[in-house]
Amino acid sequence: MLVTGGLVAGVVNTLAGGGSLLSVPLLVLTGLPGGVANGTNRIGILLQNGVAAWRFRAQGVWDVRSAGLELAAVAVGAVAGAFAITLLSDRFFERAFAVVMVVLLVPTLRRPPEPGVRPERPSRWLRAIAFAAIGLYGGAFQAGVGILLVFALAWAGYDLIRANGLKVAINFCFTLFAVPVFILGGKVAWPQALALAGGFAAGGELGARLAVRGGERLIRPVLALAVLALAGRMLGLY
Repeated sequence: MLVTGGLVAGVVNTLAGGGSLLSVPLLVLTGLPGGVANGTNRIGILLQNGVAAWRFRAQGVWDVRSAGLELAAVAVGAVAGAFAITLLSDRFFERAFAVVMVVLLVPTLRRPPEPGVRPERPSRWLRAIAFAAIGLYGGAFQAGVGILLVFALAWAGYDLIRANGLKVAINFCFTLFAVPVFILGGKVAWPQALALAGGFAAGGELGARLAVRGGERLIRPVLALAVLALAGRMLGLY
């Protein structure tokens, strides 16, 4: 179940984002507390984004050097968010995450729009603040951060193809900073992490290949149903 779920989540994450809306609840269904499921999920996220970034680079899309400011801001925010979320109780995390899933469902179902032509990029300070906030959220919850990154990178002046390639590279880098926090906090269940990571890695490879074909249209309706069903379970509705 975790390998298959990781594969689907890896494809969704690479095409746009939001795969953790599926993978974290699956980890909870295997019996892991919410906080441990959150940390365990990061191992798969790290591998998936590493594989996808490599594939995008092979296709000539990956250009992380042009996004140094955004990368640094996201990394700082991610470490702060990871520390903050490890201090919360498992039950609080499960309820908060369920609310986050429902809130993010609408942007998850929307394809990121093609950015319009901007006369100039936003100021460095404004970009730094925006990406630090995204990092703070991503370090804490992860789910949907890829979608936020695509929108933010488009707002910062990148076209959609480069935004998607930069998204996985930035996600890989800031997850690399956040993972040790969860490991040191005892929030990673390694058997489940390795099973999920195998699926995530395959999903990252496949998703990068499908990124320019609009393949997310086939996955999003299924994801929407899964999110609503699993959010209801985590909120204790049934």
